[in-house]
Amino acid sequence: MARALRPRLPASAFSTNPDRLGLVAINLAILALGWVMADRLDQWPALARLAFLPFALVMGNSVVVLLFSTHDLLHGRSLKGRAWRRLVGLAGLAMLWMPPSLWQAVHNREHHGHTNALADPDRGYLESQPQSWGKGIQDLFVPSQQVSWPWLVVGLSSSWGVHNLRLLLSVLLRNDGSSQGPAGFRVSHRERRAIGLELALIALLHLGVLLWLDLNPLKLLLGYFLPIWIGYGVAIAYIFTNHMLCPLSEVNDPLDNSLSLQMPQWLDLLHLNFSHHTEHHLFPDLDSSHYPLVRQLLIENYGESYQLVGGRRAWSLLMATPRLYRDATTLVGSDGRGAVTLPDLHISSGRSPASSGDPA
Repeated sequence: MARALRPRLPASAFSTNPDRLGLVAINLAILALGWVMADRLDQWPALARLAFLPFALVMGNSVVVLLFSTHDLLHGRSLKGRAWRRLVGLAGLAMLWMPPSLWQAVHNREHHGHTNALADPDRGYLESQPQSWGKGIQDLFVPSQQVSWPWLVVGLSSSWGVHNLRLLLSVLLRNDGSSQGPAGFRVSHRERRAIGLELALIALLHLGVLLWLDLNPLKLLLGYFLPIWIGYGVAIAYIFTNHMLCPLSEVNDPLDNSLSLQMPQWLDLLHLNFSHHTEHHLFPDLDSSHYPLVRQLLIENYGESYQLVGGRRAWSLLMATPRLYRDATTLVGSDGRGAVTLPDLHISSGRSPASSGDPA
């Protein structure tokens, strides 16, 4: 399918987009400005400190944009040489506590190579998998019909961190293919050393921010933790929808194993069309500004197979279904009850974003 669609895309769609490097620099500057402002919060009148909250929201969005722009850069062809990729990856992923060498191993290689297959470290857990702390945490605060709202809020702010911790423990402590996650994987000795070094540099950066803010609880809450919680929450809200409503499959077909969202145009502009997830899996190295064109081609040529829903409807379905896979197309609760078949989300099913009345 990708081979059939590629000639219908302009050659420029696969060219370097320098805007992504600019976005990394701009959003790092926004975070730095926020930390400078937060360092003076103890000098502000008590009520005036509330005025910092909107900027904390802006900082949180910068965390999201750093992830999405670096995601594009590390897939694309604009960064030549390992040193440049590592430097830009460190700059863009540091606030996510994600070493770029780990990102390229687990996301570019493992996830894209085995999307929603048994070997995918990012897939959902199987009902038959042994209970582990990772599986228990998924049961506790990943969106499902069983999750409670307080734990869901905790999960939105911390699921990314738990995911990272699980990956880091897997490769740095053991690296034997075992995992507390859905699927294990290995990295090479060179990658493992690079991941350890990059993690140390990331930790030093975070320590520097904490010391800059004088370890002051107010400064840390508003200038460090709140933007991180917001950023992680927005990013994981997208990520939860990418594959959790899709069947497991050993055939790496993005029309079957990936889901795209119909989001407001302004949000797609702000978040670099990250909602176009099927499109991304079809063409990982495509400039994301061309994803709407790919979507148009998919609707015209593969509407019977293309999965596209509004964002609110996708989240409604996540909250109305269990999260463990009993088999490729059946979800079940952690107590073994409430088995449901995955919903049909293809455009041809008659529940397109437009017909659902919920474009977002």
